[in-house]
Parts: sequence; C-alpha cells; structure tokens
Amino acid sequence: METLIVHPRSKEQLAALKGIMKAFKVDFTTEKSTEGPYNAEFVAKIKQSEEDIKAGRTSKIEPADIWNL
Repeated sequence: METLIVHPRSKEQLAALKGIMKAFKVDFTTEKSTEGPYNAEFVAKIKQSEEDIKAGRTSKIEPADIWNL
C-alpha cells in the first residue's frame, strides 16, 4: 500500500479531506506543522535585515551603479 502526504491550503480543504477519508473508512493520522514554509536560517536572516533597516544600517545604491558592485 502507498502513503499519501496531503497539504491542504485551508481549514475548509482539511475538513473536506478528513470527511472523505472517514466516509471511505480510510485510517489516517494528523500532525501539527510546527515549521513554516521557509527554512529557519532564511527567516533568521530576514528578521536580522529588518532590524538593521529599523536601526538605520542600510546602504543606498544609485540605479546606474547597480552593476558596478
């Protein structure tokens, strides 16, 4: 037999899928997802960048100079 991993996009989809599986008497287990869709290291970098912006640690680059980095 195969195992299916399903990723519903909404609570409505989740409820519908559970209802269908129950109606067909399909055994299933649920797990709460603790991870978001992004890598934790990436999220940490984004948060650090947001803090840098708030603290004024930014650089301004003229559009004409973008390729001269």
